[in-house]
Amino acid sequence: MSIDQAIDLLAKFVHYDETHRLEKYQPYPFQTRFHNAIGLNTRYPATQKALMCGNKVGKTYCAAMETAMHLTGDYPDWYRGPRYRFATTVLSAGVTNDTVRDIMQKELFGDPEDPAKAGTGTIPIERIGKLTRKAGVPNAFDNVQVKHKSGSWSKCTFRAYEQGWEKFMGFGIHIGWLDEEPPEEVWSQCIRATFATKGFLYCTFTPEKGMTKVVHQFVHELKTGQALIRATWDDAPHMSGERREMFLQQIPAHQREMRVKGIPMMGSGMVYLVAYDDLFIDPVELPRHWPRICGVDFGIGHAFAAIWLAWDRDTDTVYLYDEYRTQDGKMPVHVARIKSNGDWIPVAWPHDGLNREKSSGKPLADLYRQEGALMLPQPFSNPPSPGVEEGKGGHSVEFGTDWLLNKMQMDQFKIFKTCKGVREEIGMYHRMNGLIVKANDDLMDAMRYAALSLRHARTPSVKARQVEMPAGAGNW
Repeated sequence: MSIDQAIDLLAKFVHYDETHRLEKYQPYPFQTRFHNAIGLNTRYPATQKALMCGNKVGKTYCAAMETAMHLTGDYPDWYRGPRYRFATTVLSAGVTNDTVRDIMQKELFGDPEDPAKAGTGTIPIERIGKLTRKAGVPNAFDNVQVKHKSGSWSKCTFRAYEQGWEKFMGFGIHIGWLDEEPPEEVWSQCIRATFATKGFLYCTFTPEKGMTKVVHQFVHELKTGQALIRATWDDAPHMSGERREMFLQQIPAHQREMRVKGIPMMGSGMVYLVAYDDLFIDPVELPRHWPRICGVDFGIGHAFAAIWLAWDRDTDTVYLYDEYRTQDGKMPVHVARIKSNGDWIPVAWPHDGLNREKSSGKPLADLYRQEGALMLPQPFSNPPSPGVEEGKGGHSVEFGTDWLLNKMQMDQFKIFKTCKGVREEIGMYHRMNGLIVKANDDLMDAMRYAALSLRHARTPSVKARQVEMPAGAGNW
């Protein structure tokens, strides 16, 4: 064989590899989990699954591979998801027509800007059939036919969220792939499109828009048949060493949890805009002479929540070391948990603790006192200005959140990594139109009540004492 023949043969091997990527696909473990995801409370493949990841881990690539499997009918032996023995109708949708073309279309069919790259996506080149171009979007496809192994033609249709939810109406699909989280109306239409076909949906995204309704549903309200798979840079071997460090340095500190770990954030709308790596720490020993305080949110119509703080007066650093959040409405259970860290720890509580319980007619805070909780004598108020009477500091949420944010930014507020509920709520705690959104904030309220009540914190050596209190407020 001559050198020219050898070069020509090598070029053919390279071209074959580039145009038959599905044959050589070797997924990372997290990608395998995504492909083989089982639905909640079932033994069957997830009918709707979400892959929520950091940036650049390979989420779009693996979704393009699975889409190629369903279009061609070529499934690897390790694959445990749904298998179609007949030609399929597939919807691929993203944020804009341009991003759909440049990301999803490119991953499936090759670089749209370079004719020489046609067939270098996840669909084998010889399986690509008739294509219809999208009007008004250069080099973009509206739909493409793909030869299924059954001999019939599958159809891949492209849509963009920017076209509006009406563009997702009126047709059924076997498979829907949505790259980046869709608006709720689009997601609803895609679910509808799978009803008649008993089809499947999967969504791949980095949660840049924060805790949208679709993201919240997968993270906190997973339904039967659904699955959520998460992945970080640690799950992607190619995101290591110099590459990892280079990208990390380019990311603003407050975005790192989202871009590295796929943790939802609210962008500039976050209330506590701080670097999580500085805020959350491994648990440390808390000396007994550090004053403690507990803050509770009673959970009237929502979850009951409590958090515990320890205060290092020498460095003026506050440590949030424990949390409790439950939908269980039984007061004795709450009180037992409150006392579990020490029945000598004072408890800050909100104004709705003055509401009278229907059956007894007594204020809610009094009932907690009767069960043994060391409730502060008055409901929560911010620290009063000098010369102003205690309890007259007002209830401004903005004052409290500003105080907490300042402590966090000064590296004087630390949260134990074991407090996962607090971490979750901080990631969702955000503003809309300048106002703090009152949702999923039970621990956030409890944290604020405790932190702004540190003047009442006590150590075990300080005995509970009788104090003058308003009528009906009880003793502590």
